[in-house]
Amino acid sequence: MAADIAFALGRAGKCLGVAQQRPGAVTLGTNPPGTVIYAAGSGIAKVVSGAAPFQMVVQPYTGATTYFPVINSGELDFALASDIDLAMSYQGPGRLKLAGRNPYPHTPHIRLVMRGAPLPAALLVRRDSPIKTIAEVKGKRVTGEFPAQLNNFFIVYANLASAGLTWDDVKVVPVPAVNEAVDALVQGRAEVAVHALNSAKVREANASVGVRHVAADCSPQGVERRRKAVPFYRHTVIKAGQGAAVTEDTCLLTFDFYLVTHRAAPDAVVAAVLKAVWEQVDALGAFHPFLSRYLNPATSVSPGCRGASCEPLLA
Repeated sequence: MAADIAFALGRAGKCLGVAQQRPGAVTLGTNPPGTVIYAAGSGIAKVVSGAAPFQMVVQPYTGATTYFPVINSGELDFALASDIDLAMSYQGPGRLKLAGRNPYPHTPHIRLVMRGAPLPAALLVRRDSPIKTIAEVKGKRVTGEFPAQLNNFFIVYANLASAGLTWDDVKVVPVPAVNEAVDALVQGRAEVAVHALNSAKVREANASVGVRHVAADCSPQGVERRRKAVPFYRHTVIKAGQGAAVTEDTCLLTFDFYLVTHRAAPDAVVAAVLKAVWEQVDALGAFHPFLSRYLNPATSVSPGCRGASCEPLLA
């Protein structure tokens, strides 16, 4: 691992010496305020702006489904992307489908810059809800569709699958993205929503009406059912009180987030971003607990993957 890091940083240094024109600022696409990905993007942008020879500016969108086409075309410089979003959009419906579908825009020109850290997410109910287990979600009003953040369609689907359920077993309340899902829960239009652990939106809802996360079925049988439905996710147990809306030890699904760019991004710019994040990684945790695991050797790979020949997932 140490050799990989030294190689990557050495390569970054060489790239920085290349006579390439650097921009005054670059953009970083994220989810909207209230999400963990917006908080993470804000932290990364601040670290990069303080160390690179240019500024990094956060550009929030409704969700990855809306900013993927923009980064694919090169109009957006960088973006944060979940593993399932990246794989489904990069591969396209001709090469990869889950649950018999792939509604993502095809983005063959996206390139992987670096892996970050696993992000936990889970179903969410009001604190006084009678729903205690994932099996009890059957027949309830559950937020779904998520056209702007398709990753969350599969997060909910994977949670349902762990209990042997499908979307046909619940009453779908259509929402564009996760913030609107929590709004529907708070307003009483839905009984079950979904959001990432320790997000600002969950904390807001918890202060307003009281909410709690509902565990996936993480028994060996539940894990097998979930992996058969959606192989991307792993799981982790969050102890009671160690996260907002975690009232008891709760098994949450986790997925990786990546920093991506487009195929025409200058090597010197990408190398400067990599170098800034890698060397200032200890400063990231101050922006969100999620970032405290960013680039941890136990959760991250070498940042040396770069260039037109560097493919994302499932190449």
